[in-house]
Amino acid sequence: MLGASHGRSLGMVCALAFSMNEQSGPNVTPPLPVRAKTRWVFVLLVLVFAIIIVVGIAFPRIGNGGPRARSTAAAVQIANLGTAIDTFKVDNGYFPRGPNGLIDLMQRPFGATNWRGPYMEKPIPLDPWGHAYIYECPGRRNPQSYDLSSRSPDGQEIGNWKQK
Repeated sequence: MLGASHGRSLGMVCALAFSMNEQSGPNVTPPLPVRAKTRWVFVLLVLVFAIIIVVGIAFPRIGNGGPRARSTAAAVQIANLGTAIDTFKVDNGYFPRGPNGLIDLMQRPFGATNWRGPYMEKPIPLDPWGHAYIYECPGRRNPQSYDLSSRSPDGQEIGNWKQK
């Protein structure tokens, strides 16, 4: 009999626990075990460290750029400046004059009646080595137009005469 009564009371306890669980509402979720929480924290930490390692390896290669990358960047900037200079000529009938002619792309020069600038969205950039681009009009290499160039620290000259 003791066993049967014990079985009934155990059944009643289980039924009571089940009904209490039902009363607590369907939106109440039991908390995650500590082990599951630590697993997610560990996964997030591994991901963060992986990203830091990838950025640490890739950034120096992208950020510094070797001599070839800087020469390519100078050639691209010279081409962009050339487009602005050519647009200036179409509007005004002449290329910007003098060694400071690039300033005419940003500010209306004296006597320019058809100036529709600024011809550059941003200020005139420095070359990849931190120096101003060299502008001559008329050019020594392009006597009918202009020379626009940059010189790398090792003496390599990058200019618009090599692009035309």
